Amino acid sequence: MSQRNPLQPFIGALFLLLFGGLVVGEVDKDFSHCLDFFYNKTPPMGVNAAGYQPICQRYKNQYHFASLYDRQRRAPLFSAYILSPADGKRPGSTWMYEPQLAFSRASPEMKPFNISVDQNVIESQAVLQDYRNSNFTKGHLNPSMHQKTRENREATFTLTNIVPQRAGSNSGPWSRLEGEVLRKFKAYCEGPMYVITGAMPYNSGGRWINNRVSVPEYMWSAYCCPSYKATLPEAERQFFPTYAAVGRNDQTSGEEIVPVNMKAKAAVRGYDVRRMPLETLELILEQRLAIPISLFDGNCQN
Repeated sequence: MSQRNPLQPFIGALFLLLFGGLVVGEVDKDFSHCLDFFYNKTPPMGVNAAGYQPICQRYKNQYHFASLYDRQRRAPLFSAYILSPADGKRPGSTWMYEPQLAFSRASPEMKPFNISVDQNVIESQAVLQDYRNSNFTKGHLNPSMHQKTRENREATFTLTNIVPQRAGSNSGPWSRLEGEVLRKFKAYCEGPMYVITGAMPYNSGGRWINNRVSVPEYMWSAYCCPSYKATLPEAERQFFPTYAAVGRNDQTSGEEIVPVNMKAKAAVRGYDVRRMPLETLELILEQRLAIPISLFDGNCQN
């Protein structure tokens, strides 16, 4: 008897509601090879629908994190990983792609971009040319400095982990959020911290770079730290075992989700990040996407 795939409801609904069509995965049918990157080995859950494109991100014969990718829109919906502080510097950015998105029988290992890229690769996913002269940076969902070894960090430089992100967000408030999450892990977690970071598309009227790659209106992220210090300071108790945030990627967006601090410096004004409980993020996603969402099994309770 076949078992119900816990990933299918959430993923299918995202593709149906966000992108107006369904994509059958070629990389793999589920996350069965990389479930360890999800709390309790359980991917996010939502309502029932079909169609998803999971990627177990493999580099140098090792799985490093998991991403959900929309090949038609050429951007990931989210990346899921276990946070592990970097033991070295940010590596040089040798950008890579996913061969199996272009050729179903290709190697499962991500590959570096060559001088000339096969047309099948161009049609199946984002390529470096898409980002040139776009006024967007390559925004990591799984940031390299949240990964321990050099190989872990190098693996994050795949465009299947990247969304078009404004520089004011990427190097400003969103970067500060990533640093804040890292500090909380080091100070208070006594076990693994599971992180899911995603992109929220525009409510209507999509935005694109090069007429090919979908631009998110917001970034979002949530973590689950099921084991943490019992002696947490009172001021830190609201941040455990879960917490979340939504960040603006468009200075002109309304303020119903994330308010704007008009006193911020001009370079980062309008790229604010709103921190919130996990339940608030899930409610925003439910209202925005019209589907109920549970990001962490049992709300990350031991």
